[in-house]
Amino acid sequence: MDKRRARILIVDDEETLCEALRTYAVLEGYDADTALSAEEALLLDLENYDLLLLDIMMDRMSGTELAARLKSNPRTAHIPIIFLTAKDNEEDMVSGLKIGADDYIVKPYSVKNVMARIEAVLRRAHMHRQATVGVECNRETLACTVDGNLVRLPRKEFEILALMLENPGRIFSREEIMQRIWPDRVVVADRSVDVHITRLRGKIAPYGRNIVSRSGYGYGWQD
Repeated sequence: MDKRRARILIVDDEETLCEALRTYAVLEGYDADTALSAEEALLLDLENYDLLLLDIMMDRMSGTELAARLKSNPRTAHIPIIFLTAKDNEEDMVSGLKIGADDYIVKPYSVKNVMARIEAVLRRAHMHRQATVGVECNRETLACTVDGNLVRLPRKEFEILALMLENPGRIFSREEIMQRIWPDRVVVADRSVDVHITRLRGKIAPYGRNIVSRSGYGYGWQD
């Protein structure tokens, strides 16, 4: 990822540290914001950030609690996290990494070291996205990605897409799709399937063409 386009959020209850890191990040070409608590961070549109720097020891909600929330949310689970903390024992480090953190920096730290770690983590994240080509639906996290980028899908659209991806080459009739996706339906028009497919094709561009149709029958996924 081009660091001059990357957005970073620094979350630390020490305002002086926050501002120092933000200043250096901006000088390095990043777009950086700060939050003085986990609660303040949660008020922001976190999905738009490329990396978060989180202090662990904060009042009320800790950095690890915030990280756990982010990793459990399909919309933010992909965002890299670096912990900044005064806690330096091995157990704390392992615990932080198990949550899903990408790096762990112990205070006191060199700002140059922090900037180097940021660049390294963003580079790895960019390489991962490049390696993740195509459309994927993860039923565990309920996340859909297109070429490694998260795409927001309502539940029914996600389920339709996941069904087709799990059965490439198979054509599902509209009735079969309705039975699988709307099992408890009272009244669902055939047109509902067509509407969902049209929306899906637009959201997963340029792979919308991989959703093929058979006139008068239904839809399927063709690689």
